[in-house]
Order: sequence, then C-alpha cells, then structure tokens
Amino acid sequence: MLKTNEFIERLNKLDFKDMYNNDFFLTWEKSRDELEAVFTVADALRDFRENNVSTKIFDSGLGISLFRDNSTRTRFSFASACNLLGLEVQDLDEGKSQVAHGETVRETANMVSFMADVIGIRDDMYIGKGNAYMHEFMSAVQEGHKDGILDHVPTLVNLQCDIDHPTQAMADMLHVIHEFGGVENLKGKKIAMTWAYSPSYGKPLSVPQGIVGLFTRMGMDVVLAHPEGYDIMGEVEEVAKKNAAESGGSFTKTNSMEEAFKDADIVYPKSWAPFAAMEKRTELYGNGDMDGVNQLEKELLAQNAQHKDWACTEEMMKLTKDGKALYMHCLPADITGVSCKEGEVDASVFDRYRIPLYKEASFKPYIIAAMILLAKCENPQETLKALADASKVRKMD
Repeated sequence: MLKTNEFIERLNKLDFKDMYNNDFFLTWEKSRDELEAVFTVADALRDFRENNVSTKIFDSGLGISLFRDNSTRTRFSFASACNLLGLEVQDLDEGKSQVAHGETVRETANMVSFMADVIGIRDDMYIGKGNAYMHEFMSAVQEGHKDGILDHVPTLVNLQCDIDHPTQAMADMLHVIHEFGGVENLKGKKIAMTWAYSPSYGKPLSVPQGIVGLFTRMGMDVVLAHPEGYDIMGEVEEVAKKNAAESGGSFTKTNSMEEAFKDADIVYPKSWAPFAAMEKRTELYGNGDMDGVNQLEKELLAQNAQHKDWACTEEMMKLTKDGKALYMHCLPADITGVSCKEGEVDASVFDRYRIPLYKEASFKPYIIAAMILLAKCENPQETLKALADASKVRKMD
C-alpha cells in the first residue's frame, strides 16, 4: 500500500520552493526545510519502487555524469536515480572527449547540455578546485541559456567535491533517521566522526566535512576526532559550530579516539588526508612536480603508520553506548585482515554491521533522485499524487 498521502502531508508543512530550478552544491547552503524535503521525497520514491509503481516523470532526456575520480556507489547511484525518473545516462569521459585537446569548460558545458536535464559531477581530489569547477561549469550553462544556445538549464548535483559530499552525507543521515525512528529522535544523540588508519594516502576530506556540516543541523552532539595534524578545512569547522549553536546540538574536537567513542550512539571511523597536505598536493600537481608528489606520498604514508592504533576494534566499540553504537562508513572500508593487513576497522566489527552498511548505501540513489525531482518539478506534491493516481506498473510479473 502506497503511503503517498503521508509524504505529501509532510511536504505541505515545509518551505522548499527555492529548490525549483536550482542546483545542489553544499548541504549547508540549504535550509532545514529543504533538507527535510529531500529526505521526504527520497522516502516517497523508495515507497513507489518497493510497491512496483513507475516513477518516470521524464519521457526523454539525459543525465550527464562527469567523474574525475574513481567511484562505484556514487556512479551507480547517479545512474539509478536518473533511470528511476526516466532519464538515460551518458558518462562524459574527459579522456575520450575534446577536453583532452584543450576544449574549454565553457564549451564542454554547453556541448553536453543540449538535451541534458541534470549534470552530476564528482571532482574531489584537489583543494580549491572541485567546487570551483562545478560553479564555473554551471555559470557557462547559465550563460548558454541566456545567449539562446540552450533552451533550458540543466540542474547540477554535486556528487562529491573538495568541500562536501552531499549525496553521501544525506544518504547517511536518512539511514540514521530510519535507524532511530525519525528525525525528531536525533537531538542529543552523539556521533563520533573519527579519523582511522589506512595504508593509503590522499583520501578526500569531503566525507568527514560533509558529516560534521550536516549532522550538526539536527541538534546532535558531533565529535570530530583525529590525531594532531589531520585537520579538516577550518571554514567547515566554523560551519559546524554555527549549525550546532542554531540547532541546540554541539560540535567538539578531540585528539583521542577513545574519548570520541565513549558513550557514542553512532561511530564513523574513516581515513582522510590532512588539509595542509592536500593543499600541498594540489600545488605540486598544479606545478607538474611529480617528484614532489611522490615524496609527499612517502611522507604521508609514514605519518599514517604512526597512528595504527586509530582503528575501530572490538575493544573500541565496547566504549560506545551500551557497546552497541551504530557503525557507519561510506565504503569501501579498509578492513584489517581482509582488504589490508591493518586498517580502519576489525573484520569482526565490519561483518557484524555489514547488512546495515549496505542499507546505508542503498539510500543514495533515492537521495539523488529526490534532489533532481525537487529541482525539476515546481509542485512535487502534485507530481507524487499524479504518480500514485496513475499507479503504472513498473514491471509485469
């Protein structure tokens, strides 16, 4: 039985009109109502899918994906989201395009957007570059529309940049909302966003930044833990402090993983590279200094190796609330004895939470689809009602 009316009633209480014909860059640029609208539409779309009802709001059109970093979950989540709404997906492989021959961002943006309804971009490896590239891309699209080149403006969905990973953080939050029985039950819950050891270097900052930037919106007690020197962007910490003050939650920092885990309701142990090192890495790549890049990698791997005790072990989990905190990860995790000799999490811990982890990941296609629908439908309530009234069977049994 569809619960569409319930979701429509929720949307009727929210103000999200500014999402129409707009992009999704960072979660903290959206209001609390707009975030809740995304969660609500995501749940509605999942309800349709689970009841075998078609949610195709497009008869044709393209979703363009541009991944400048490797991806499994986000790549397939974007493709799934577009398909769920009736769009086909075309991947823009810069190595096979004229970008390799010096084509400008302005030209690329216009050439791929003729019949595109949404553009999904992942550009997360270089500090000061990824989010800026997305804005440059969309400015070119807006200019193309103004000049009469494009008859419409596609929507951008940030599939991960150097600052935030909004689709991941939103999927994580929706998972938490379901695990704790509603967003109203999150106030006062403690989440430990902690660094964890990895035998690799250069992992983006956008996941921990996305988590502290979003979870502080819900009145939660967010603790950021990392060894000295593994700081995230200062501007994101300021966002987290402001969010916590407004929501009645808290944002604190510690250099002790044990302190962060103590009495935590949720733990999110995840490796990332120090902000200062990522800035240096960006500069080295920009200067074409590959010897410098290789030397930096050696230094960072040696630095990581000094903190192998920063791992989500069975003993560490016993420190959490009743020893049963919800373990979360964006995946893939570095699992000790499985994917590496020593890593972020014990195999026994990961295996115990494997099913919830996969469920966590399953929310991302619906989050992305909700972002698209809210940007493309002026009245999402009417759109959802029309889909429910039609109840077109998605597949024949």
